[in-house]
Amino acid sequence: MHKILNRGIFTMDLVLYNTLSRKKEKFESITKGHVGMYVCGPTVSGESHLGHARPYITFDLLYRLLTHMGNKVRYVRNITDAGHFEEEGREGEDKISSKAILEKLEPMELVTKYTNLFHWAMRQFNNIDPTIEPTATGHIIEQIEMIKKILAEGYAYEINGNVYFDLKKYVAEYKSEVPYGKLSGRVLEDMLETTRELDGQDEKRNKADFALWKKAPAEHIMRWQSPWGEGFPGWHIECSAMSHKYLGDQFDIHGGGMDLQFPHHESEIAQSSVCHSGKVMARYWVHNNMITI
Repeated sequence: MHKILNRGIFTMDLVLYNTLSRKKEKFESITKGHVGMYVCGPTVSGESHLGHARPYITFDLLYRLLTHMGNKVRYVRNITDAGHFEEEGREGEDKISSKAILEKLEPMELVTKYTNLFHWAMRQFNNIDPTIEPTATGHIIEQIEMIKKILAEGYAYEINGNVYFDLKKYVAEYKSEVPYGKLSGRVLEDMLETTRELDGQDEKRNKADFALWKKAPAEHIMRWQSPWGEGFPGWHIECSAMSHKYLGDQFDIHGGGMDLQFPHHESEIAQSSVCHSGKVMARYWVHNNMITI
C-alpha cells in the first residue's frame, strides 16, 4: 500500500512471503533505514545457466526496491570457490576439484574462469553488484573457528579427521528459537528412516548428521590445515560463517532458491543457533521458485 507524505514523496509497505512462518509478513528491518541481506551465491565449477540467473535477478529486484524505499542495504552474496562436499542424496562430490582435473586447470584457475563468466552473465541482465561478495576460500579461518565453537558446545564430534554436526542431539537437547525442520517442514525421525548411507560415511553417529569439516583424501587438490588435520569445509558452514562476519548474529533477510531450504538453509540455522545463543540467524527467509521450462 502506497502512502503519500506531505512532501509528495511516495513510501510503501513491503510485504514478503516468509518461508519460516509460511505467511506473508510486512517487512520491518532490525535497524530502521538499514537492511542486511544475505543470498547464497553460485558454486563456480561451470558455466552459469538460466537456473542460476533466476535467484540473482529475483534478489537484484528486491535489492533495488529496498534501496528505492530509502534503506541503506548491505547485500552479501557469496562465491563458493571451495569444492564443498555435497551429501544430500548423492555420493560425496567435490565439483571444483573434479572439474579442474577434467579441464586440466589449477582449481583457482578454474574458479577465476567461471567467476568471470558468472559476472559477465550478471552484466547481461543488468544486475547491480552486491555490496560484498565474499569467497569461501577467503574465509576458511572463520569457518574453522565456528566449527571449534560448535564442538566446544557439544553439538559436533570429530572422528578420523572428519567433523560432523550431531543433529540428533541438537534436536533432542538444544533450545533454539527455530526447531530443526521448521523451515523445510522436515521431521528428523523421517529423515533418519529415509536418508541412505553414503560411501565412506558409516562412521557418522546418525545418518542425518552433516559434515562441518572433511578429511582430504590423497587425491583431493583443495585442502587446508585445521585442528583436525588437512581437509576442507563442509557445504553449509561457509554461509553461516560469512553471513555472521558481515551481518552479525541476526540480520534481516536470507535469500536463495527454494531448492536450498533443505538441507542447506536448515543446517545453516542449526549451526548458527549453537554459535549465537539460540538466535535464528535471519528474520525473513525468502526463496524464489525454480524455472520450469
